[in-house]
Amino acid sequence: MNPRFPVLLSLLVLLATAATADTPAPQSYTPPRLSGRDRLPKIQAVLPEIAQLFQNFTAEQHLPGLVYGVLVDGGLIHTGTIGLANVEAKIPVALDTRFRIASMTKSFTAMAIFRLRDEGKLSLADPVEKYLPEFRSVAHLTADSSAITIKHLLTMNAGFPEDNPWGDRRLGDTEEQLRGFLSGGLSLSNAPGFAYEYSNLGFALLGQIITNISGQRYQDYITKHILQPLGMRDTHWEYTDIPADKLALGYRWEEGAWKQEPLLHDGTYGAMGGLITTLPDFARYVAFQLSAQPPCNDPETGPVRRATLREMQQPATFIRIVADAKTLDGQPNPFVTFYAHGLGWNRDARGNVWVRHAGGLPGFGSEYRFCPDHGVALIAFANRTYAPLNEVTAKALQILLEKGGVQPRRLPVSSLLSQRMRQVVDLINTWDPKLCDEILADNFLLDRTRERWMKVAREVLDQVGKIQSVGEVTPENQLRATFTLQGEKGSVKVFFTLTPERPPKIQELQLTFVPNP
Repeated sequence: MNPRFPVLLSLLVLLATAATADTPAPQSYTPPRLSGRDRLPKIQAVLPEIAQLFQNFTAEQHLPGLVYGVLVDGGLIHTGTIGLANVEAKIPVALDTRFRIASMTKSFTAMAIFRLRDEGKLSLADPVEKYLPEFRSVAHLTADSSAITIKHLLTMNAGFPEDNPWGDRRLGDTEEQLRGFLSGGLSLSNAPGFAYEYSNLGFALLGQIITNISGQRYQDYITKHILQPLGMRDTHWEYTDIPADKLALGYRWEEGAWKQEPLLHDGTYGAMGGLITTLPDFARYVAFQLSAQPPCNDPETGPVRRATLREMQQPATFIRIVADAKTLDGQPNPFVTFYAHGLGWNRDARGNVWVRHAGGLPGFGSEYRFCPDHGVALIAFANRTYAPLNEVTAKALQILLEKGGVQPRRLPVSSLLSQRMRQVVDLINTWDPKLCDEILADNFLLDRTRERWMKVAREVLDQVGKIQSVGEVTPENQLRATFTLQGEKGSVKVFFTLTPERPPKIQELQLTFVPNP
């Protein structure tokens, strides 16, 4: 025992009771938590700025009407309605106004595919032609191309060309028209699996696969297995089923005036963009998406398992790096964006992750984005052709995170990591052979001998001076953590990571001296 560290010795007595003698308890799991009792008040403080942002955007973009909402921890805490749902009849936008949300439908299609996968009725690796016989007429672009699979369709890399102008006008096509179209073969822009390219056709095919496997029309399957279980009673497919005073009509801004766009009927392309819904109804769906995080032991209550939702949200196909992105105060904050499965996935240089999807059809524009780690979301619908709501929701999310102080979930300290931390403190000071045998993995002293470790630890502790305090453990995950030893001349950052064996032992230890400023 080194007599130069009396404070450390007393801390050890306080931190551990027989740290070398006890055995770690069976591993338990406590999910990450959202912290801060002032979380909601901080968010509420920036809501007026977000409201003004949407007001200004509506005017600048010549939107007839708009509705938006802010979700926090699964509930709508703020909504706004602006302008007119029906310009001619001067009907204002209300919370129960039904808007067509276009491509925001795609994640419902993806969810249905995953549900069928979970039930063992398909594999994501299955070739499309297994479920759509007409697809056998599609010739490969290259001799070395693989078969186009369900996974390719879900992740926008089947090799189909970007088709927004063309695909948006196909919404009302019948199944017979789709089959006839496929029977004539397709023109491909890439080999499958080679590159991202946004395809409405790909999701129309997924809808037909859902129909063929389930024996139900795609729309009926989604309604029964997703909408109804989530309580989405104000969500529809065909606009003629909606009372006129509850329906947002679509417009384009042309020659200084709003001109009404003809509404498209529901059809086989509904899987790519057919849903018509209200803000509160869609908020139920977004709350369900948010419920996937963090992993936990709670009972399953949704249309698919939480693990399936997390799988849906994971990045699959690279899209681009947005190198010139900035924070609200102008600091560089580039982000990377991928397509997931009916969803887009993004992560910025500060580690913030958000999942999103936009929607656009003649007469409508929509957008939603949510931060799985932060428990917040934004939704916006408008009734102007291709309204670029991604711009305003992106800015609103920045306000929430940067000005509203919304922090991601943090892992609580498990009893296992607390115990290992106490033992590491003892180890650094004593290198007791019995303690080494108890807590060190078999690789540890092979990678660096006990004698060498004693020398390294002594050199670091000599730099820091008398130890004055031991900081709290900061978990990185269930088996990895850091903590700090604060001394007279600086601090020692201690990092340790544990093995996958049971009970887990220390496989790596890092000691980094940080001098006082």
